[in-house]
Amino acid sequence: MLGFRSSRRDERRRARAIRALFIRHGAERTPDGRSLQLLRTWLSPAQRAQFAGKGYFEVIGGDTGRQYRIYAGASTNVCEIDEKGRPTRGLCFMPRGNLPVGDVMLSQKIALECCENRALEVARRFAPTGFMFRRSRLLG
Repeated sequence: MLGFRSSRRDERRRARAIRALFIRHGAERTPDGRSLQLLRTWLSPAQRAQFAGKGYFEVIGGDTGRQYRIYAGASTNVCEIDEKGRPTRGLCFMPRGNLPVGDVMLSQKIALECCENRALEVARRFAPTGFMFRRSRLLG
């Protein structure tokens, strides 16, 4: 009998797929589900449509007017985007504590819109890679 042995990569891929299904379809009785419901109430109709269709939504920075894309997730999920909609630099910042994913994303949205410069001061930067696009396709 042949045994199936999954790799860590397969396990991570499965976990991302499960999280994507969860984010997409709710589970409103859980903390993550309720936090995503709250997030959706704070999104504009255009942002809600973006999030539902693509797995991310875009916001305009309150201090500089730069455009940012917030992908579904709790870390390394924010990118500054250029005028053509391409990620130019990744930003990692989040509130303290172990919060549900929707609460993290809502805090990132509010921080960029209301105190963008302070958020940028504390953010760690990273080079956006193809994973940002794969993540959005996975959720979309």
